[in-house]
Amino acid sequence: MKFPKKYFNLIYSLLMSVIMGLMMAAVLTAILTGISGDFVMRWLKAFIQVWPVAFPILLLLAPFVKKLTTDLTES
Repeated sequence: MKFPKKYFNLIYSLLMSVIMGLMMAAVLTAILTGISGDFVMRWLKAFIQVWPVAFPILLLLAPFVKKLTTDLTES
């Protein structure tokens, strides 16, 4: 299933925020509380708390970061 190009920034931000949120929540949960029997539940709880913040931030900043990256790299 493909989406129209006009949804690119929305889909990019959604996917990136889920991936980054899961990875950062896992790392911070492991560092702060260790890896034990209930790690997955603590990890998912942390993700649920951070994702609503990560998604709008990425949604707002993704176009700026893409433009900045374009400006900093050769065509």
